[in-house]
Amino acid sequence: MVVIVSAMSGETNRLLALAKQVNDDPPPEYERELDVIASTGEQVSVGLVTLAIQKAGGQAQSFTGGQVRIVTDSAFTRARIKSIDGQKIHEALRAGKIAVVAGFQGIDDDGNITTLGRGGSDTSGVAIAAALKADTCEIYTDVDGVYTTDPNICPGARKVARVSYEEMLELASLGAKVLQIRSVEFAMKYGVKIHVRSSFNDNEGTWVVPEEKQMEDVLVAGVTAARDEAKVTLIGVPDKPGIAAKIFRPLSDHGIVVDMIIQNISEAGRTDLTFTVPRSDLKRSVELIKSTLPEMAEAGIKTDDHIAKVSVVGVGMRSHAGVAQRMFEILAAEGINILMISTSEIKISVVVEAKYAELAVRVLHDGFGLGVAPASP
Repeated sequence: MVVIVSAMSGETNRLLALAKQVNDDPPPEYERELDVIASTGEQVSVGLVTLAIQKAGGQAQSFTGGQVRIVTDSAFTRARIKSIDGQKIHEALRAGKIAVVAGFQGIDDDGNITTLGRGGSDTSGVAIAAALKADTCEIYTDVDGVYTTDPNICPGARKVARVSYEEMLELASLGAKVLQIRSVEFAMKYGVKIHVRSSFNDNEGTWVVPEEKQMEDVLVAGVTAARDEAKVTLIGVPDKPGIAAKIFRPLSDHGIVVDMIIQNISEAGRTDLTFTVPRSDLKRSVELIKSTLPEMAEAGIKTDDHIAKVSVVGVGMRSHAGVAQRMFEILAAEGINILMISTSEIKISVVVEAKYAELAVRVLHDGFGLGVAPASP
């Protein structure tokens, strides 16, 4: 058995708050020091969990991310795993010990401590499971599994027994907080079966597995809402080749993820361009655009951080028509205006005013009948 642990509840926030007390507006290069500070939460946890196992009569050995050589890139506070050396874990297992490994952290090629971003322990767990060729990776959390939507928003939300990697990937990226998106990417790439279950009971949770035939029979598997989005509109953008690349290159260079993009019809050689970014990156996005394209500041930049992205997800959309029409009709019946639309093979996302987010989730959940368990085949 290999156990990957997170920091204790609230500990990472406490540690980052200490850093903010010292410098409340640190420059980017200080992110290295933030990782040094934040990673100590998991280091305390592995030591305490190991001591607890030993007190209970078991054999265990703790490891930090650096000790098991979880090698990442150097993108401090949001590093990505490059490789894992499982030798020390295998040695502990052969000695009959439980290996207790710190999640959320690793080291780069220069030996600097790095962290994987919020929820990074999920990614650590799945990545280690892949490296060790484990049969299953069990993710213990504060919910019983993956639900059709957030039960706090919709009391009729239903736990899903099995969900495909692709559906979970979309759900995670669109606001479902059960699993970190990169943990699902790892699972899908290496075929790791994930069992999401509660830390507080022994109930069967939700299995995240390769797509199965019966999954296509379910039109919509889940509804999500992401409230951490912001909208940027550039007015009067020159409609010429290369301008979009100039706008989005500095955002990409600074690690800002752009989601939806809409460009209006060109008039008199000008057009309006609207896109969404994480709300926490809104100020920096505008500053980057103004500094690299001063003409954009003259043309006009409008922002809106009172929006939410509401999405429906399901692999059944590939083989069923009319999902978008039904979604739009359900929202229209409640007087909810759609500001932006984005689609893929298995999801439809709309941007609405933030005040309508929970209402949109509830009516879509009911409208697609997600509160009713599908009939047994």
